[in-house]
Amino acid sequence: MFLDIKLDKETPVYVQIKNYISDMILRGMLRSGEKLPSTRELSSILSISRNTVISAYEFLVDEGFIYMEKGKGAFVSDVKVDIQEKWNMDWSNQINDYARFAEDLDIIKHETKWKKGMISFKSIAPDESLFDVEEFKKAFLNRISIEGEKILNYGYAQGYRALIQYLFKYMSNKGVDTEEKDILITNGFTEGFNLILSSITEKGDKILCENPTHNTAIKIMKLHDLDIIGVPMEDDGVNISKLKDELSKNKFKLSYFIPSYHNPTGVVMSVEKRIELYKALKQYDIPIIEDGFNEELRYSGAHVAPIAALSGRGNGVIYIGSFSKILFPGIRIGWILADRKLIEYLESVKRSKNIHTSSLDQAIFYDYLSGGNFEKYIKKARKVYKEKYEFALRCAEKYIPYKKIFGEGGLHIFLELQELNSRDVLKECYRKGIVFTPGDIFYTDDNGYNTLRLGFSRVNKEDIEKGFKIIGEVIKSKT
Repeated sequence: MFLDIKLDKETPVYVQIKNYISDMILRGMLRSGEKLPSTRELSSILSISRNTVISAYEFLVDEGFIYMEKGKGAFVSDVKVDIQEKWNMDWSNQINDYARFAEDLDIIKHETKWKKGMISFKSIAPDESLFDVEEFKKAFLNRISIEGEKILNYGYAQGYRALIQYLFKYMSNKGVDTEEKDILITNGFTEGFNLILSSITEKGDKILCENPTHNTAIKIMKLHDLDIIGVPMEDDGVNISKLKDELSKNKFKLSYFIPSYHNPTGVVMSVEKRIELYKALKQYDIPIIEDGFNEELRYSGAHVAPIAALSGRGNGVIYIGSFSKILFPGIRIGWILADRKLIEYLESVKRSKNIHTSSLDQAIFYDYLSGGNFEKYIKKARKVYKEKYEFALRCAEKYIPYKKIFGEGGLHIFLELQELNSRDVLKECYRKGIVFTPGDIFYTDDNGYNTLRLGFSRVNKEDIEKGFKIIGEVIKSKT
């Protein structure tokens, strides 16, 4: 029996032996009272050190699978495994409407999937090859040496204090007045947005946003059963005239905007429009949720202050920040900057949902940021992404027949085609090894059928040109 053990190089050998024996016991292959091979015998059978077998047996004793008798050896404990008659639930009939709706809205499951060997323009995640892993390792080791085992225990719902202080300074450098405001650390934008809607809105409330807008935001708004009213975009941001029309006709609970490198269009809202938008929403007393999406990736021109900076010491703007589209999305660090009293409520809601964001991740991230690494990284990233953006624009202009092209930078471009459904284009491109994101998923209504988003951040120049050329050929064949 023990000759069947196949040892791999990934897991410690003593763990593999422990798992093998416990599995045999649980399956009834080793019965109560049965004697196991001696540590010397099993080490000889498996050609491993006796100490390794001793360690495995010690863990099995600790876990109650075996017991030792002095001078006699190791024996199987009386482990009760009384397998009952098979019981199968039909979980499809147990799922509630919320879960069904979430599954329906899950584009990862329902949109066209990337397959190995394909050129994918779906992602707008950062290029991990730009990450400075060595500096991240140093940050990890430094924080562990400073904090010790304490950092592996529970943390605080509001977040890691040193990181919060860093972000206060970071937001101040953007021109935001942080007086009477506070910060809550979140698991990226998604949790932050969810916490705000969970705390402020009720079923059926109206929420105002750009059209198109961030698909994840649309999904969360729909799951909260909100009435989403989208306002069309122009070259320099949301159409202010139509926004004012909607404000005069409807009573809104909240508004949501992405002023910088808007997802999906890539448009940067002009300073003038930011001011007009702020004044209009202030007039109707409708709070603004500002998504600070990719603000750091401005390639040219003067700094454009976030809408949160326009409010000075006012508290009508809730700012959601995240580094996920720029740096280390795997650790899911985001934050909400808002009125101090509001943050107190949001903190309690967060504590009820997941206690706190990983303290270890926050601490390491703080150490990385405080060492000046982010400034060095963003300088390098801007240069690389600027080159890719300009190259993608040239390739789009050269190969793809389009009606309009949107975007001023960031990690993607957005195309509007002539009267042609982008899903028909995608179907043909997929057969040729190219995948992209159809634009209709970003619209709050039934529009956008002739649009598509092309993410280039993780695609090399050779594949950008090759992929755009194929997309263009498919479009030409259909017009």
